[in-house]
Amino acid sequence: MAREAREGGGRRDRSGDREPDDGIIDKLVTINRVAKVVKGGRRFAFAALVVVGDQKGRVGYGAGKAREVPEAIRKATERAKRGMIRVPMKEGRTLHHDVEGHFGAGNVVLRSATAGTGIIAGGPLRAVFETLGIGDVVAKSLGSRNPHNMVKAAFAALQKCASPRSVATRRGKKVPELFGRREVPNAVIGAPPAPEAPANA
Repeated sequence: MAREAREGGGRRDRSGDREPDDGIIDKLVTINRVAKVVKGGRRFAFAALVVVGDQKGRVGYGAGKAREVPEAIRKATERAKRGMIRVPMKEGRTLHHDVEGHFGAGNVVLRSATAGTGIIAGGPLRAVFETLGIGDVVAKSLGSRNPHNMVKAAFAALQKCASPRSVATRRGKKVPELFGRREVPNAVIGAPPAPEAPANA
């Protein structure tokens, strides 16, 4: 199959999201018209890339191809729901740590952000974060601009994310030990502050 751009097709982005009854929303990242050259001429089809999520830490992506646009979107949505992953989030709004993801020529960098930052990301990455439920994140694509590569690189990065609790369990430690917190002696706890020395006249 070859991409048909001279017939007025090309890649088309649609920023619409739907929310089915099961609480999972889906966003159409991109849809592309492709053509297959046969003996009688060209056979056109549509390839869709869809991202789905429950906005509570679960997200998935899928691609579908069909002769009609609604059928291509339906196939992509079903595949995305079957391959959903769970991503740990800090305070329910951002990532626990910075992470990089690679897929083919795609390379993305995801950084945690403070409250109020918002989603600073391009179109395909923004769709992933909105369906995931992250409200504060900074993302940058350093490689391919192909939406498929960008989305797959973002999922490769999200699969590397870990929460402090999971890391502590894996290493056999407690969460405070990961951050190097020192225990304060009991004698110091609750002690009044030392009086200031009088200034010399």
